[in-house]
Amino acid sequence: MNIKLLAIGKTDNKELQTLMNDYIKRLSFYVKFEMEIIADIKNAKNLSETQQKQKEGELILSKLAPTDFLILLDEKGKEFTSMGFADELQKRMNAGIKTLVFVIGGPYGFSDEVYQNAKGKISLSKMTFSHQMIRLFVIEQLYRGFTILRNEPYHHQ
Repeated sequence: MNIKLLAIGKTDNKELQTLMNDYIKRLSFYVKFEMEIIADIKNAKNLSETQQKQKEGELILSKLAPTDFLILLDEKGKEFTSMGFADELQKRMNAGIKTLVFVIGGPYGFSDEVYQNAKGKISLSKMTFSHQMIRLFVIEQLYRGFTILRNEPYHHQ
């Protein structure tokens, strides 16, 4: 299985980028992983929330293959423990999914079309975090999930 993380807008914090790069390197020992950044919408200040979500949604959907299994990082999504998330990864691998795609949307969430194409939604917390920090958290949890599945000592019960 391949895993892809799509995110709107670049990470401008060098420390966060360094941490993400470290976890991406670690994760690469377990699974083929790719993070793709979708450029911020130009002139977003002149657009309504709905228009911005629509434009971002079109860009997100253009990055997907018909067989991709789309999971949205969404505040209304299902919450997992790290062990539960590892189990969810195992289920997806067992199902023969070729590419599992996680998406971090823009500041207003996702368009209706993106929601309609999603196979699931995950929430990392009831708290609100910056979209840049969420990238690090997702990558770290993917790494943690694979170490749990392999019974490696990274995660402590």
